[in-house]
Amino acid sequence: MSYILETERLLICKATIEDAPFYFELMNDSSWIENIGDRGITNLKDAENYIVDKFQKHYQDYGFGFYTVKLKTDLTNIGMSGLVKRDFLEHVDIGYGFLPQYTGKGYAFEATKAVFDYGKNTLNINPIIAIVNGTNTASQKLLNKLGLTFEKWVQLPEEDKKIQYFS
Repeated sequence: MSYILETERLLICKATIEDAPFYFELMNDSSWIENIGDRGITNLKDAENYIVDKFQKHYQDYGFGFYTVKLKTDLTNIGMSGLVKRDFLEHVDIGYGFLPQYTGKGYAFEATKAVFDYGKNTLNINPIIAIVNGTNTASQKLLNKLGLTFEKWVQLPEEDKKIQYFS
């Protein structure tokens, strides 16, 4: 198995069709829907299409994207972390999401720090920003730990709510 990045406890890999059951579970978790949004993944075929149409297309178009985060010990998929270029933002942003049973263990920071450093030092992306739901204090703390700070509120296209912009 090839991977993009390796940390002390994790492997960070490009998403593949084989990851569809994991992404189906992750994107239907209540905390994902609350903090990130409903991506309309209602079955495994939707998850497969999302991987191909979003993640793999992003790798092709930009050379980076969202990656699957796996435990080194047994290769269990536990989350995702990555860089994305969104049409409505000037700069590349970093994001992540983890299954609830793997939160509070430092995995999100470990993976996201590795991706952040990879973006800056290997891909020469600067700046890297982040957007986050205003009620998601855990993510706000993680972004602060990465060295990002709240800058402003931004309006998401086609949505009522504003979200926080960190740079």
